[in-house]
Amino acid sequence: MNGNLKWSTYLLSNSYRCYEEMNRLGKNRIPFLFILDFECKEPVLIPLDCVDETGIMYDMEGHTNGKSERIAAKGDFFFRKEPVAYDVYLKAFGKVMEHLLKGNSYLVNLTFPTRIFTSLTLKDLFLISSSRFRLFVPGKMAVFSPEVFIRIRNGRIYSYPMKGTADASDPLLAEDLLSGHKERAEHYTIVDLIRNDLSQIADDIKIERFAYREFITTHEKMLIQVSSEISGRLPANYHEHLGDILNALLPAGSITGAPKTKTLDIIREAETYERGYYTGVFGIYDGSGLDSAVMIRFIEQTDGGLIFKSGGGINAYSEPLIEYKELIDKVYVPIA
Repeated sequence: MNGNLKWSTYLLSNSYRCYEEMNRLGKNRIPFLFILDFECKEPVLIPLDCVDETGIMYDMEGHTNGKSERIAAKGDFFFRKEPVAYDVYLKAFGKVMEHLLKGNSYLVNLTFPTRIFTSLTLKDLFLISSSRFRLFVPGKMAVFSPEVFIRIRNGRIYSYPMKGTADASDPLLAEDLLSGHKERAEHYTIVDLIRNDLSQIADDIKIERFAYREFITTHEKMLIQVSSEISGRLPANYHEHLGDILNALLPAGSITGAPKTKTLDIIREAETYERGYYTGVFGIYDGSGLDSAVMIRFIEQTDGGLIFKSGGGINAYSEPLIEYKELIDKVYVPIA
């Protein structure tokens, strides 16, 4: 059966229906896959035993529907980027900086689409990638995300905001990622935002780990990224409120900014395209626990070809050329 047709049968008309259905499925301990776009305008919920019919493939740190086994990259692998022009980026950056200097926001995640040209299909790109969280929707998108959104285990919720990316081969950039004013302020801001978000639905909020480093191998270079781990204790009946939990936390703070509501308005003003499913979240509820990831490192199939969407956090310390380079550095396929 055509995967795109089956995908459409699981589209819900609005976020309210989506969150109510999540609550119902959770209450009845029915496992499901969820794929939520950035503004939750076209959310998708699929009972886990129906996912194979859609052609969708997923891998959540080894929890997979068995169709996402990796393949080796072909010897003639070709991958070329055509990023947005710097002057276009600079115009959007200027709008963001204007809001930052007025005090309307402390941190804004600014993103852009990049056209890519490759010898591989969207499905092949998914299958050669090595990442903690992978998703493939036929004819629509491939995701290979390194970032957890939330994880629920034994009544405790965990979040792992990721802020700060640099070329690991450059000692100065790697050091600045840990000690520079811009990156430190960015990470502190997002950790504080996530702590506040979690406090809406949980208590006993803790920072389990702060600003730890992770390395990611791409088809071009090694990148270093910085994350923190924050946790909280959920009410005993959290299964009945899975939709309410996600509703309270979305959109993810790491790909919006702070304060979240005003920053969303700034993003709509500065960005020149619709994010769609990019920077949304996807995940699995297995009847007990929940795993989810932020949909970054994202390739979209369009009528005009493949589009890779990427971006980064902008604060008052940001330098436009450095931010522009980071946006381009994030356009990669993670191949171990």
